[in-house]
Order: sequence, then C-alpha cells, then structure tokens
Amino acid sequence: MLSRVAAVKAPRTHNRRRLTGSSGRRREGGESEPQRPSMSRSVFYSAVLLLVVMMCCNTGGAAEAPGQSSEPNYKWKNIKNEGGVTVESLGVPGLLKVGSDVFAVAEAQCKKSDVIFTGIASQIITKDNADKPMEVLNGVKDKTQVLEEDGSEDPKKRVDVSRPTAVVNGSDIYMLVGKYCREDAATCKATSEKFKSGLLLVKGHVGGETGNNQIHWKETDGLPRILLATNTNPWSV
Repeated sequence: MLSRVAAVKAPRTHNRRRLTGSSGRRREGGESEPQRPSMSRSVFYSAVLLLVVMMCCNTGGAAEAPGQSSEPNYKWKNIKNEGGVTVESLGVPGLLKVGSDVFAVAEAQCKKSDVIFTGIASQIITKDNADKPMEVLNGVKDKTQVLEEDGSEDPKKRVDVSRPTAVVNGSDIYMLVGKYCREDAATCKATSEKFKSGLLLVKGHVGGETGNNQIHWKETDGLPRILLATNTNPWSV
C-alpha cells in the first residue's frame, strides 16, 4: 500500500517542459505543440506595398514608351540652298589632315533676317595651291553646316555651335564645340537636356566626289556630352 502511494506522489519530472511565454518569462506546464513562427503584420503589409509599387512602375514605363518618339530630332544641314541666309564672319580657324586630304575648318557666324546663329564651315585645300598663300572658304555659304531641330529652317530652332576644336583618328573626325540655349540660363526651356548650354562632341567623316571631298558632321548619341552646369569636377586620365 505504501509503495503505491509513493508511486502516485512521485514527481513526474520526465513530463515537465519549460516554455517561454510572450513576455520572455519561462513557465512550466504540461506538454504542448511547439509554437510556429508567424510573420509580423507590418512586414506583410510592407511586402504587399512594395509589390504594388513595382507593378505601378512597370505599367507607367510601358505607357510612356510610345511617347518617346516625340523627342525632337536634331541633325546637321547645309545652308547652301536656304534663302535669306548670309555668312557674316568666320572665326577660330584650324586645319585637319584626313588621309591625304587637308581641310580648313572654322566657326561661321550666320544671319537670317534679324536672327544671328552659328554653324561650322569646312573646305578641302588642294595640293596644287597648298605651297602658296591663298584665300580659303570662298563662297563660304556653300560650305557651312548648321545644327537644327526637326529639319526646320526657323533660325530660332537652331543650336548655336561655336569655337570648334577637332582631332582625327584614322578616317574619323571628332570635333568638340560649345553649344548654348538662346534663352536666359535661368529660364532656358530646351526640349532636350542634351542641347542646353555646355559642350557637344560630334563625329564626322569625309565623303563626296573625287577631288571635291567634304566633311559631313553628324550628332552622335554614342559619344559623351559635357554639361558645364552639372559637371564641375576635373577629368583625370
């Protein structure tokens, strides 16, 4: 009889477990299933919000894609056949040797009505008269190219380029020119960021009939542009 009572009153040490409550204090009790980790509501809501934002961004980007075609198209154009344009003066001249050809390149200040704008004039110098003084860029209007928007002949839509500096690499010509918006710097409303005031790097090539080669410039999207207002750090090589 005593043995049974002792057995009943014996502590059940093997059935006791230590459990930790939400307050961090340990408590003892009977067996229970281990608690499953649960995601915090704030973490769940944050994940859902991030997913919604990503979906909205993707939708907005897809919707804006068709509008990218409205970006103005800038290109170089010869003013040879444009009426009412005169070349008033030339400045910042230089010489370029491309292959066996030598070219004179200069800034051309042009005028149409009361609007003054600048372009780039270039002319090949033949070997026949290279050994004696000569006047180059005669009939300069035929040899001048300007940078304009959407093929418009409106002088107000032209991009002024000035003080050209050019180098030759094989058959390619690279020219660095200053460019600027006609409006005040604080209110300049240039439709394309790349044509606000700063520097423009242009690539050109030589083409034309034999003995009458010309330099053809083109605005190059693949080459870097330097905006003086935003890039004040010196370059290092």
